[in-house]
Amino acid sequence: MLVRFLSGPLLCGPLLACLSALVLLLSGGLPAWAEFSLPPLPYAAGALEPTIDARTMTIHHDRHHGSYVANLNAQIKAFPALADLSLDALQGQVSAYPEAVRNNGGGHWNHSQFWAVMAPAGRGGAPSRKLSAAINRDFGSLEAMQATFNQAAASRFGSGWAWLIRRPDGSLAITSTANQDNPLMDLPGLERGTPLLGLDVWEHAYYLNYQNRRPDYIKAWWSLLNWKEVDRRFAEAGGASA
Repeated sequence: MLVRFLSGPLLCGPLLACLSALVLLLSGGLPAWAEFSLPPLPYAAGALEPTIDARTMTIHHDRHHGSYVANLNAQIKAFPALADLSLDALQGQVSAYPEAVRNNGGGHWNHSQFWAVMAPAGRGGAPSRKLSAAINRDFGSLEAMQATFNQAAASRFGSGWAWLIRRPDGSLAITSTANQDNPLMDLPGLERGTPLLGLDVWEHAYYLNYQNRRPDYIKAWWSLLNWKEVDRRFAEAGGASA
């Protein structure tokens, strides 16, 4: 009776598709758990040129980040508790899960922040007064902070990330992590804190334009920094924005 109803002449297009999906769900044909999703880029793929070219952005976002999301979702059936966790919450509990969840959950979180902390050149603003004061207090100057960050990014062996974090005591620090780890994770050997910005130094992030010249990529990347987003994260982590 239901099949006849669905195939009747009164139903077509989106309505028929929705009802068909409902039938599949009720019959066990579709997974019932919640899934993580790939966020769209907040700008056009070519908007960060010439520092990051459109082809690199498209491959990086659609294929690499997309794969992390798909692979993380593939773990939900084996670990249903993942469906009840936000991506942020997962980072702080990642030690309870196998390596596939750690790598893909970290890859999803890391890349999601990466797109957000960049903006087309000239549109990212400048550090707020209070963020600047915190940087000056803990590093001496913005230039000194950038130099320390650049060194951490350039010296990260193999693949990984460099981070500016806000520690639990309110101070700022530079750290780096291997692979897709990040400072939110409850893992031994990591300096934990709230990431304010993170730079991807995996080769796929820069190789088409820079080949093995990672320091050139790191230096050029600062022109894309979205200080408005960094300041938002600073304020949300407990720093005052002004």
